[in-house]
Amino acid sequence: MKNLFRILKPLLTLVIIMLTASPLYGQKVKPSASGYVPVNGIKVYYEVYGEGKPVVLLHGAFMTIDMNWGQLIPELSKNRKVIAIELQGHGHTPFSDRKLSHTTLAGDVKGVMDELKIDKADVIGYSFGGAVAYQFAIQSPERLNKMVIISATYKSTGWIPEVNNAFKGMKPDLFINSPMQLAYDAVAPDKTKWTKFLEQMIATAKQPFDLGDSNISKISAPVLIISGDNDGLDKVELAKTYTLLGGGISADLGSMPKSQLAIVPGQGHVSLMMQNATILSYLDSFLK
Repeated sequence: MKNLFRILKPLLTLVIIMLTASPLYGQKVKPSASGYVPVNGIKVYYEVYGEGKPVVLLHGAFMTIDMNWGQLIPELSKNRKVIAIELQGHGHTPFSDRKLSHTTLAGDVKGVMDELKIDKADVIGYSFGGAVAYQFAIQSPERLNKMVIISATYKSTGWIPEVNNAFKGMKPDLFINSPMQLAYDAVAPDKTKWTKFLEQMIATAKQPFDLGDSNISKISAPVLIISGDNDGLDKVELAKTYTLLGGGISADLGSMPKSQLAIVPGQGHVSLMMQNATILSYLDSFLK
């Protein structure tokens, strides 16, 4: 339990900092369009910003569009069409008893793209959203241009043991009056579903998952992996992931691989998302 509090306490504190102390705070832009798409038995909320080549944003667990992407959307939308989605039970998207699975959530992403008539897009996923992005690349490869994975893994063993142990000890009480709850209450269509939503997400976090090494190795789209050096990801497994994607070679003896790996020094899981200039520079270079 001590390990759990050591992980969650700084996480919650940093979310508060992200929302109130960021130099980009107050520079928010309004979506040009927003709404719900009925797909796979639920209604999925989305927001659209800007014009240009489409890029889809998938947030982390317990988060909303604004909480996760509010600092990056103003910059990304200057020359891109940004489609931000709130996954099942998150933010504006209503709670549902539908079983959570990476396969279903990735199908929801495809459903939103279908509704908005987006044939192909770049996809950026953070944490939980990164795992969904991996699944999207596996089951809808024809809809993907490039993919960016930020502090995420496609299997439980991609986290260090301390993180997996924290997942096992997680309880809804830890989130009472947290920044996540405040963000949820601000936009959720039914605030009384907060506890049920937490129970559903926590139950999912406790279940081991593995999208498969062979499936990852078949991803043909270029992938940029961004990880903090101390973000809880097992760096040995991360290196294996990059190898599956065609990296980890000597480019001096051959051509440079299409996928890339960036390890950002001095960053944890949440603080990594506060490095706006760093992340934007990677995105600008890779997505071009």
